[in-house]
Amino acid sequence: MKTLTGKELAAAIRAQTETEAAAGPQPRLAVVVATDDEASLWYVRSIAKAAAGVGIACDVVDLGPEAAPERIGETLAKLSGDANVHGVMLQTPLPAGASAQQLAAAIDPRKDVDGANPLSLGRLAAGLPAFAPATAAAVLALLDHYEVELEGRRAVVVGRSTVVGKPLAHLLLDRHATVTVCHSRTRDLASVTSTAEVLVAAAGRPALIGAGHVTPGTVVIDVGTNPTDDGGLVGDVDFDAVAEVAGALTPVPGGVGPVTTALLLRHTARAANLP
Repeated sequence: MKTLTGKELAAAIRAQTETEAAAGPQPRLAVVVATDDEASLWYVRSIAKAAAGVGIACDVVDLGPEAAPERIGETLAKLSGDANVHGVMLQTPLPAGASAQQLAAAIDPRKDVDGANPLSLGRLAAGLPAFAPATAAAVLALLDHYEVELEGRRAVVVGRSTVVGKPLAHLLLDRHATVTVCHSRTRDLASVTSTAEVLVAAAGRPALIGAGHVTPGTVVIDVGTNPTDDGGLVGDVDFDAVAEVAGALTPVPGGVGPVTTALLLRHTARAANLP
């Protein structure tokens, strides 16, 4: 079984991004935060640190966990209209009563570097230029990095969120894979996932995918990031069990995650250089 780590690919993307960032005005990313969730805040800090490493300015706009949806939307709209800001991202979770999908509509699609605006998702579905959600794009980038053939192959995506599952399905279709999307109401999940040559787990449920869900030789991409009681992370795949069956498997952490952050920054650099 081959372990598909993201470290090498993420480093290559960061190097390319640093070059692109130096080619014009310094790119600036604004991350809007309205939560006190520590895991979320840790991720935002990691984005800011990574941005500094490739020459991108990163402003964290912390509105506090009690921020009203109207204030969040107004902040996103103001940042979208700021010529000095090239990328805008809304970090989740959000306060009760706030809808990420509704609020993301306030982000200018040209600055929507995490592909959250419904317009961005619609363009992606139509095969038009748009920034894909960074996590979905990271899955495809990893598959390409390890030269996993997609054309004509059976791909199964477990999870239908607008962050990963749905946009990833469109990206895989664009690469001529035959795609099935599973979700919480899929009956006999294993009977579907066992047909996959490429299986992506993105449901947010720890160890959902076990050895019985996988056919020998399958390439398995684990997008899950589920916190454990001891402060660690586990994926949606039972790594030890599936490693006995799969042909290739991403670890958690160290698989999709590093590539996601690297691509978010590359999107920002490219947004800064849009004509």
